Amino acid sequence: MEIKTVSQCTLEETLKTWNKGFEGYFVQIEMNEEMFLNRLVGEGLSPELSIVAFEHNNPVGIVLNGIRQIDGKKTSWNGGTGISPDYRGKGISRALMEETIAIYERENVEIATLEAIKENKVAIALYEKYGYTITNQLLFLSGEFAPKIEEQNAIHAETIRPEQLPYLSFYQEDVPWQCSWQSNKQGEAKVFFNMNNEAIGYMLYRIVFDTDGTIDHIVLYQLELLEKGTVDYIPHFIASITNHKVKLATVNFPLSNPATSYLMEHGLVVQTEQVQMKKTMA
Repeated sequence: MEIKTVSQCTLEETLKTWNKGFEGYFVQIEMNEEMFLNRLVGEGLSPELSIVAFEHNNPVGIVLNGIRQIDGKKTSWNGGTGISPDYRGKGISRALMEETIAIYERENVEIATLEAIKENKVAIALYEKYGYTITNQLLFLSGEFAPKIEEQNAIHAETIRPEQLPYLSFYQEDVPWQCSWQSNKQGEAKVFFNMNNEAIGYMLYRIVFDTDGTIDHIVLYQLELLEKGTVDYIPHFIASITNHKVKLATVNFPLSNPATSYLMEHGLVVQTEQVQMKKTMA
């Protein structure tokens, strides 16, 4: 078996390995060239740090990797490990994991992170073997939400760019990789204040428009309530985008987040469950 970096492979080889590697997977994530390249760039995945395994010149497995500074620590993310169906259970995933860990060590990574589908016990066991532990339960939710305002609270919103979020003293930078401001520079962000001009929460989101220019749905990447905020403010947060009933979807919302429970109690249902896993590097 030979392992190459994605930068040493053709786009055709890499895309073929990705799509084959997730064939029959828990969630369908087949991509075309444009989608794949957009994901690499948008999520900060590195062709030099990502790897492809070859067996007899045939690409059979892949790991996509990225590295960022998060909370002052050099943090890596495994953005997907896929093995071709005919080669599963033959040691390819272990070889890819060992090479990935070696890459992290060479790059002086301090915290290694990834997410795994909750039902994928085989993958979770593999990651645990290499020192990862489960740190959070994550939910993809979707459904219709009606931002009913029972009483008018004197709150106001300030719209900012996602890149401005890390400069806020109360911003929580340690979030799942795909929910970070770095992965959502094309999105929007809002900070909410009460009548005393105290920050009560913030949102990072993306609006998806229909062909006629109306809102089709809103994707929520972060919805955080601060000390002065409560879940009762959530309708006001959504109403700052639209006063109409709207389809919402969340990406990797922690089960421990009060906003997650609130949205589930008000029309959203679980589509996919993941576990977040982390490894403290030596």
